[in-house]
Amino acid sequence: MKFPLEISKEIKKQTGNDFIIIYRLSMLDLVEGGSSWEEIVKLAKEVERSGVHIINTGIGWHEARIPTIATTVPRMAYSWVTAQMKKEISLPLIAVNRINMPEVAEKILEENHADLISMARPFLADPEFVTKAKEGRDDLINTCIACNQACLDHTFQLKVSSCLVNPRACFETIYPIKPAEKIKKIAVVGGGPAGLAFCVTAAQRGHEVVLFEASDVLGGQFNLAKVIPGKEEYAETIRYFSNMLKELKVDVHLSTRVDKSFFDENTFDTIVLATGVHPRIPDIKGIENNMVIRYDELLSGHRIAGEKVAILGGGGIGFDVAEYLLYETSPQGELHTQHYLSEWGIDKSLMVPGGLITPKHVPPAREVHMLKRSSGKYGSTLGKTTGWIKKISLANKKVNMISGIEYKEINDRGIVIVQNNEDVFLEVDSIILCTGQIPEQKLFYDLKHLSEEVCMIGGAFEANELDAKVAIEQAFRLAIQM
Repeated sequence: MKFPLEISKEIKKQTGNDFIIIYRLSMLDLVEGGSSWEEIVKLAKEVERSGVHIINTGIGWHEARIPTIATTVPRMAYSWVTAQMKKEISLPLIAVNRINMPEVAEKILEENHADLISMARPFLADPEFVTKAKEGRDDLINTCIACNQACLDHTFQLKVSSCLVNPRACFETIYPIKPAEKIKKIAVVGGGPAGLAFCVTAAQRGHEVVLFEASDVLGGQFNLAKVIPGKEEYAETIRYFSNMLKELKVDVHLSTRVDKSFFDENTFDTIVLATGVHPRIPDIKGIENNMVIRYDELLSGHRIAGEKVAILGGGGIGFDVAEYLLYETSPQGELHTQHYLSEWGIDKSLMVPGGLITPKHVPPAREVHMLKRSSGKYGSTLGKTTGWIKKISLANKKVNMISGIEYKEINDRGIVIVQNNEDVFLEVDSIILCTGQIPEQKLFYDLKHLSEEVCMIGGAFEANELDAKVAIEQAFRLAIQM
């Protein structure tokens, strides 16, 4: 304890009583052989005596192999640790980790788990978070979905940190949202993440925006993402954009499929196509078999998989589909937290030094095989700071991952693959296609005859390794240039 205590005492000596000192104390190491609760409490009491004013909660070390801030972690999953420390010392305590909306922060305070709340990424997602909360406009908060794709992933790649749902974060002076010099009437086709992001920014600049969405709901691919266990937060992005469209009085037409004839009869200054993607169907003998299910059919609930499943494709969507198949239902609320603590072996009794116990994994709901043609490692395209979580999760559920194969034939009993020049038969009930996407560009080529400006954004522009971060950023940049 001597080193940090000497530092805090000297800071106190140099700064006097009017300078607030906050000490970040690791209250749960989440590594084997870490500090015991008795040691942590002893250090906290010594820190209190040293003259520190506030203690902030630290959860886990970088070396820990436990997810603590990713979207798979339930909201306020660690406030119980801070609550335990409140019983030991009198200093104000700060709760941390996966606190992303005002009601979550209020719940922690009301239950006396902490005195103060720490947030970081939520302010990247929405710099007006505090103002909106104060004014009771929580429905207009752009919620952090804890994806880490543009903040932490950027940091560890030596890029400027930003935010998937708010690409203007950390680029505010470079990309100011100014009133448009010339107000345009803009048609936007497609209400997925890219289309929604464009509509909001263009409307904020004063353009007259009309949105056409073929389905009866907004959200596009995020409606599929939000049903994946651990990705429930994606629903918040749809909520935010939907409410902003109402706030900005964007003219929204759901269940409206527009085509060439519509634009022959209706005039706009600019047409923005955010028509998204459709799944790529590989050329495999027997691909038309009824056991074959596209990933969008599965995640939308239109098709149900059997008990033994083969997933074709080992990219991000393949991993998401595997997670979806491994759980019958996604736990909610307090059950979500209990499930998370049990699955990752976190000791809520605080009796074990380091806080780790043997995980109690819920048996997988299905037998799952993942197949891919390339011979590289699984998960190479996943997020830098979250991919390891998915890989550990699937390994814990005994997912059989096979790489470097060829698809030979699908029949009524399963699929024949070629591995090491030998035929291998996998007996399965369902085959899920996660074999990539094709941009939906037909309307773009149908409209090339028009004199109006026609632009493509999002998956319609580029479907390779479908990426919401790229789609939303592209939409935002187009809107501020228009």
